[in-house]
Amino acid sequence: MSGKRIWNRILVGSAWVLCLGGLVALMSFIEIKKAEVVCKGIKVYIPGNQYFIDRQEVDNILHTTSHTLEGRRLENINIHELENQLKANPFVEFAKVYTDMDGMIKVEITQRQPILRVINRFDQDFYVDQHGLKMPLSNNYTARVVVANGYIDELFANRVDTLHTKLAASIYKTAQYIHKDSLWDAQVAQIYVNQTHEIELIPRVGNQKILLGNADSLDIKFRNLKAFYTQALPKVGWDKYKALNVKYTNQVIGIKNEDIKTDTAKKKSAPVKRDTTTKLNNDTSQIKQQ
Repeated sequence: MSGKRIWNRILVGSAWVLCLGGLVALMSFIEIKKAEVVCKGIKVYIPGNQYFIDRQEVDNILHTTSHTLEGRRLENINIHELENQLKANPFVEFAKVYTDMDGMIKVEITQRQPILRVINRFDQDFYVDQHGLKMPLSNNYTARVVVANGYIDELFANRVDTLHTKLAASIYKTAQYIHKDSLWDAQVAQIYVNQTHEIELIPRVGNQKILLGNADSLDIKFRNLKAFYTQALPKVGWDKYKALNVKYTNQVIGIKNEDIKTDTAKKKSAPVKRDTTTKLNNDTSQIKQQ
């Protein structure tokens, strides 16, 4: 090996040593400066259009109103403990707390997003979020979500918790389906559980309740219901049926509204057959009159 190559390697190695040494010195300097930085303030970011938790409540959780953070050295502030305090709030799904070299503590909060409000048969009132977790109501904000009530046995212990009953899971699955579809989110106003623990839907448009049964085959049930809305109701009128039964596969059973006044002569000459069946154009379901 030539002397020139040896000297090149020595120079490269020396350069690396100097760089590493400089980096260590720089990191040490940063740590020293960081240890001297004091908290000058707190910035809170709460994205979204929900207001379950606001800046004042965050300040209360972090005790900033008593000035226990401002003026303290950042190295003496337990950032992880602040995060845990925020995460303990039932309306907080995620919290991140970090600092910068300017002495600011920054807080980022993601709120829970309810998709369902439940009033059980014991008059307990709570939300269910997008992950299927129960959460309490808020004194600050009321979420505009579908409401479920009736013979619901799911209990609430006033804390974030999972759903414990099969019926509650079915209600959540139904609400989740409705929430994700803009048409049904606009149309369905209420979920009701009857005495036999079957699910009924109360629409915003129309007087007929929708007998859903359970949360099985929701795609098929709602597709059949949509076909009924678009093909049958415009022809017979929105007041003809008091209930629409979509519990059975590939058919919609229309239960007639007995309060509708009809022409007596027509009734005598052409009595209504209650077992007649009419197919929808797309052949995805059937309409049976009862």
